[in-house]
Amino acid sequence: MSALMVELADERTPVAGSEHVGRQHSLRRRVILHAVTITLALLAMFPFIWTLASSLKTPAELVLFPPPLLPYTPQWGNYLELWRVVPFGTWLLNSLIFTIVGTIGAVASATLVAYSFARFRYPGRDVFFLITLATIMLPVEVTIIPQYLLFFNIGWIDTLLPLIVPQWLGGGAFNIFLIRQFIMSLPRDLDEAALVDGASYLQTLWYVLLPLCIPALATAAIITAIANWDAFLGPFIFLNSKDNLVLAVGIREFQSVGSATGGAVVGGLRRDHLLMAAATLMTLPVIGLFFVCQRYFVRGAVMSGIKG
Repeated sequence: MSALMVELADERTPVAGSEHVGRQHSLRRRVILHAVTITLALLAMFPFIWTLASSLKTPAELVLFPPPLLPYTPQWGNYLELWRVVPFGTWLLNSLIFTIVGTIGAVASATLVAYSFARFRYPGRDVFFLITLATIMLPVEVTIIPQYLLFFNIGWIDTLLPLIVPQWLGGGAFNIFLIRQFIMSLPRDLDEAALVDGASYLQTLWYVLLPLCIPALATAAIITAIANWDAFLGPFIFLNSKDNLVLAVGIREFQSVGSATGGAVVGGLRRDHLLMAAATLMTLPVIGLFFVCQRYFVRGAVMSGIKG
């Protein structure tokens, strides 16, 4: 009996040892993966970290060599001074109007077009859809001059209308494609049951399909909102007056004031630290929007890609 127990102990010892070695190997691999991930994340975030740190420095600290990574004493007053030096509040308001109203229009109109492509049969439907998709490859620079001439003739130059109104007329090819793919993944039985109950097509879309399309709508809204918030070429072409600028163009205008000296100069003083503060304030809403809506963003992108 004792000999048998010795044999069993001898057999179990290598197995337990191999499991221990396996756990150590797995733990070491996870530590390495986390270290690599954190390093890459810090490298990717370094431009923003540098901008944030520079926004809290004094003008003298910005020209030191070697440059310090962190401010000696954080100058939180830079953010208040920014609002006094440039019309930052006006630019912020214009950006919010452009982003919110434009995004609502883009998602609403894209939903109607996508519903048409996904649920109705009519002559040329597939051809129209292919033409719509083809516009994704059309560079913006190709259409910017005809658009400028059109908006100039109807008196919309130097207003937000050229930036907002076109988004209510289609919503963009990518949004249409994304929402169409999501609607096509939903059973048609839902539509037929609603129609049997007496609902119209618009009521079916509003009460039955849209609640199920929230991930796709949220994805389209996030992508469109970020694109509108960061838009530069369109606002740069269509807006002229200083009080009508959006943030992206306003910050560029602020920076170009002292372009001859390589930085922002207002009242004969270097204002590069305020330029960094403006860039930080413009970036924060985009970061917050992504983290708040990250769940919808990932879910909508994955489901539309798998089921489409």
